[in-house]
Amino acid sequence: MSDVAKAAGVSMSTVSHVINGTRVVEPATVQRVNEAIHRTGYRHNRLASALARGVGTQSVGVALSAQSNPYLADLVMPIEAALTRHGSLMLLGETHEDGASEYRLINALLDRRVDGIILAPSPRAAEQTLPMLATSGLPVVLLDRIMDAAHFDQVGSDNVEPMAGIVDHLARHGHSRIALVAGMPGLATSIERQEGYLRGLRRNGLEVIPELIVEGGSAAAEAGRAMEQLWSRRPRPTAVIPANNYMTVGVLSWLRQAGVVVPRDVALAGFDDFEWSDLIDPPLTAVAQNWTAIGQRAIDMLTDRMASPDRPFRTERIVASLMVRQSCGCPG
Repeated sequence: MSDVAKAAGVSMSTVSHVINGTRVVEPATVQRVNEAIHRTGYRHNRLASALARGVGTQSVGVALSAQSNPYLADLVMPIEAALTRHGSLMLLGETHEDGASEYRLINALLDRRVDGIILAPSPRAAEQTLPMLATSGLPVVLLDRIMDAAHFDQVGSDNVEPMAGIVDHLARHGHSRIALVAGMPGLATSIERQEGYLRGLRRNGLEVIPELIVEGGSAAAEAGRAMEQLWSRRPRPTAVIPANNYMTVGVLSWLRQAGVVVPRDVALAGFDDFEWSDLIDPPLTAVAQNWTAIGQRAIDMLTDRMASPDRPFRTERIVASLMVRQSCGCPG
């Protein structure tokens, strides 16, 4: 900064005012300072400046995993847009759905003095990550996976009733052997969607058949193997529900390779709608989650927490909708 001041022929305090906008400076002086900054290659340390002024770092950490979040772009884009409107920078990190990786990432974000954290918790988040965040004093919002965590704001979709609604729909069309390709064990969304599947079976008077529940690991390849297992069972399922859209891709791929025709040979309805669900053949029946609303609410809850640290913690569920198309055997 002293080099910039010398090159511009002004004081260091004037350079500081130009950079931080803390005082009105004559336009000609601003131009000289900016030209000196360009000539010297000076880069302002905004982190140090923000900490010195006690105004925060204007940055928010977002930690989630692309491994089991096929809606990543749909979710991250509204968060980034909202942060930009608030004048903050998003620092996006990958947890790999691994407790140790998640813990290291959250530590790194805390070391960078972010103003808040939005976290889609891994299956093992309750072991280390959440206790650390609870004692950090930092505003935190848990995203997508609703946990048994009383000290955090949380927002995600309603998973139980929409999944039960898929079963209702298939049962009304005469299906009684309805299979579930379940998600990664330990994820709150996997647990809730399986709960919804069981609720749907019971309220339609259908038998719960354990061998029709096969784990698909929230991934395409594992879901394909799960579908192969289901199709080897006798009698075969008449309908299949993959519990996220990565798994829907795996199920569809295996069915096509095996020559199984949807919906003639088996009905298909998934959880998580694709942007292109109505372009595949046949168009896919699926539960659509409102990721824009979820991302926006996460930012709203975070900024509310920053403004009022002592306010009561909130858990909010965003409604998801069943989009009926032809893969379930309906005319659409």
